[in-house]
This record gives sequence, structure tokens and C-alpha cells, in this order.
Amino acid sequence: MMIDFIEPGCPYQNAYIERCNRTYRKEVLDMHLFSTLAQLRWYTEEWISIYNTERPHESLNRLSPVDYRLKAHSTYGLC
Repeated sequence: MMIDFIEPGCPYQNAYIERCNRTYRKEVLDMHLFSTLAQLRWYTEEWISIYNTERPHESLNRLSPVDYRLKAHSTYGLC
């Protein structure tokens, strides 16, 4: 794995992580007021779990990752 830094002021160079940062800010940081860093960490872990399993994604035709995987398995017979 190689670490590569993007130029300052050029978020388009890493659009995927910038999109993730925007979604995290919108759905977690802007919506809740945390009293402690421990609360933020706990909520972040919960959010990541939900994001990766239950939350619908535009790139998956508004399906959750779990539903998308189940549909792919039934449609294409994937393991």
C-alpha cells in the first residue's frame, strides 16, 4: 500500500473519500452534539456499521449493501 497526499485545495483528486467525509459530516457531525470523545467514537462505529449494511446507497439503486448482495445472489447465483 502506498500513501499518497493530494494537493491542498484539490478535493477532486480523491473524490471517494471526500464524498465519504461529506456524508459523515452531514449524517453524524452536523446532526448530533456529543459531550465526550467516547460518545463520538461509539456513534461513529454504529454509523459505519449501519452505513455498510442497512443504509440505502444511490450507487446500489437505493438498496442497502445487504439487500444488493442478496439480490445479486438470487439473480446471478453468486456465492
